[in-house]
Parts: sequence; structure tokens; C-alpha cells
Amino acid sequence: MSEQLAPTDADRYDRIVDEVFETVADAAPELRDAICGRRGEADGENPSGDQQLEADRWFDRLLADRLGGIDGVGAYASEEREDPIDCGSGVSLTVDPLDGSSNLVSNNLVGTIVGVYDAALPAAGREMIGAGYVVYGPTITMIQARGETVAEYEIVDGERRPLREGFELPDDPTVFGFGGGDDEWPPAFQRYADDAREELKLRYGGALVGDVNQVLRYGGVFAYPTLQSREEGKLRLQFEANPIAYIARAAGGAASDGDRSILDVPADRLHKRTPLYVGNEKLIRELPDDL
Repeated sequence: MSEQLAPTDADRYDRIVDEVFETVADAAPELRDAICGRRGEADGENPSGDQQLEADRWFDRLLADRLGGIDGVGAYASEEREDPIDCGSGVSLTVDPLDGSSNLVSNNLVGTIVGVYDAALPAAGREMIGAGYVVYGPTITMIQARGETVAEYEIVDGERRPLREGFELPDDPTVFGFGGGDDEWPPAFQRYADDAREELKLRYGGALVGDVNQVLRYGGVFAYPTLQSREEGKLRLQFEANPIAYIARAAGGAASDGDRSILDVPADRLHKRTPLYVGNEKLIRELPDDL
């Protein structure tokens, strides 16, 4: 268990969070280039039981090396590893090195998600002090949140160039994207989805970073609900849901597991799964009570 930083050390927190995302930005072009030739399956599964690809492991090794070497990072945890790596004293990082890696088979959008916690892992979302993600699209972009502010950058030659700073979700939402087969959705969510189709446009690509990025740009809602085959949900609380919820809140939105804020979901194990509903606050408030 890593020793945590003193709560009064705000300046050091800011420095560490910024260095984490500066390091991710610096590595992003190398990471995207590394996908070529590494789209095949690796021999094994990750701790959540998903088939690993060669690129999953490559991304994880590079990020563990770069992020674990930052002064003030005490632990590095990855979706691809059973347990966190002890890096010394400081904050704890959770990393989904290659979000949406199944999209590599069809050459579609993927990304990287990072959460920064001032607590030993597993930790609740309220312990987060920063979060962000990278989208490897036609250009490489990064969304980064710290406290109550969120910014978007374009990454050019490993450097962050500001696109939008201190932005919020648009007041008039226009898009939705829902994961899982609709034949497995609970009846209450099916009704919610039917209503969404009447008012919003479908935008769904199968990578959490891409689907959430659409919501942050245009306003709307993304959901990966409870399924008949996955009663606990599909997305990982520590690695995916908490960082995305933290970012959504900073952008004036909200995120829920269908019962409470994602940030309040107890973290009783590192690879815990959860349903996720995220987007404009009004659309999250309209979720049915019987999900």
C-alpha cells in the first residue's frame, strides 16, 4: 500500500496530476504508432476475463514504465494486471491502456483512460483528484479534468495544444449511445432507450472514450446498462466508470450506476464492474427508478 500525500499539499497535487497527463501526451504518438502490427490476440486473458490483444500488453508495459517513474506516483494499476505495481509513495493511478481494443479488428476508434486517486486502491471515485482520456482518432486528442474544470487538447508531436478550456456539456443534448444488445436490456431501460430515440441521434462506436467524447461535444447520454448476461454491469469501476464520471461532473454533467452517483459506488475490489449512465444531468435524472 502506498503512503499518500498530505491533503494540504495542493501545489504538489497539481504538479503530479499535470505531469501524469504530460507523460501520457508525450507517449500518445508512440502508442498510436505501436498499434500497427499488434492487432492480433495474445496468449491469455486480463483479470476481468477479456481476451488480450498484443497491443493491450504493449500499451500497458509502456505506460507502466513511464507513469510508474513519476515522482509522487505511489501505485500503478491496470486493467491488464491482477494487482497494482508498488511505485513508492504518492498518488495511485488506474489505467485502461487501450480502451476499446476489440475495435482494432475492424480498425475503429480506441483510446487510453487514466484516473488519479489520493488513496490506496481500490478506492471510491470521491478519492479522485484528476482524470482524463486520450482518443486515437484522425487526430490525437486528450480530455483532462482536475477539480471542477475540464479541458480538451490536441496532441501534436507529444505536446498538448489547447482546443477548449473550462467547457461544459451543451444545454441542448443531441446524441445517445447505448452498449450491449437491446435484447438483454432490462424492460425499464428499454423504455428509456425508446424515449431517447425519439429526441436524440444515435452515435455509438464501441469504445467508451469515443462514445463519451461524442456526449461531451454535442451533449446527450451514454449508457452501458445491466444486462441479462452481466447483472453486475460490464465496465470497470476503477479503470473506466470513475474517471469518466469525474470528467462528466467537471463538465457540468452527471454519472450514475442507476441507483446513485458512480463516484459514491463502494470500491470493494480492484476489478469490480458496474453499470454506467453518463451525460447531461437532466437526462441522468430521468433514468427510471426500477433499473
